[in-house]
Amino acid sequence: MEPNTLKSMQRRSLGNRHRSSQKLQRSAAYISLEDPFRKRMVESCIIHALSLGLMVLCWQSIGRSRYPAILQGLFLRRRYKAILQVHLFDINIPGKIQFKESETLSPGNSFSMFDTSYCKVGLGICYDIRFAEMAQIYGQKGCQLLIYPGAFNLTTGPAHWELLQRGRAVDNQVYVATVSPARDEKASYVAWGHSTVVNPWGEVIAKAGAEETVIYTDIDLKKLAEIRQQLPILSQKRGDLYAVEMKK
Repeated sequence: MEPNTLKSMQRRSLGNRHRSSQKLQRSAAYISLEDPFRKRMVESCIIHALSLGLMVLCWQSIGRSRYPAILQGLFLRRRYKAILQVHLFDINIPGKIQFKESETLSPGNSFSMFDTSYCKVGLGICYDIRFAEMAQIYGQKGCQLLIYPGAFNLTTGPAHWELLQRGRAVDNQVYVATVSPARDEKASYVAWGHSTVVNPWGEVIAKAGAEETVIYTDIDLKKLAEIRQQLPILSQKRGDLYAVEMKK
């Protein structure tokens, strides 16, 4: 099987056109949806992308909305399914950052997986990447690529952003792709940036900086199969001693 190209676009705002392609593509944006004009703009972009047969992944970090199509959603051609972050980001690091998503967001209560013509994909949002059990379930269900849109900050980003991606990739022998907003020092919430793709061996094979950029890399399922054959950890787990299971 030939490698499939993953295209990541790290942006501060949504505004560029996407071309229809047979390649697996993703795009990210971090914008305020408080302005009715921006809401209409985002909805128009989504409708146009869907008409081209593109997959559009979008999420909102803060605030509930009456528009589930632009709150936290996965859009696949002309159908969409609302995808909610399962684990809410409630933290307090004295002297650095305090944040409580549970004051404005409701958590999701289901796993999000979908099939493409290339492979099965598992989806988590931001803080979900810290929970190894969630990624393990995706691996058990046959996912070969995990995608996490997220906006780590300048405290957690340099410490854990890449570390968590490599851990999820190695533990489950899958590709992990993360997409972050580009850094905007003038924003009320400054994102770390550094959208990244990691292969099943734990190697970073593509990585953006903090600025707006486009990165490409290959998702090589042949290499994934070789790694799983050389290190058959998925078949060597001791189900008689421990287990991680999906409850719903």
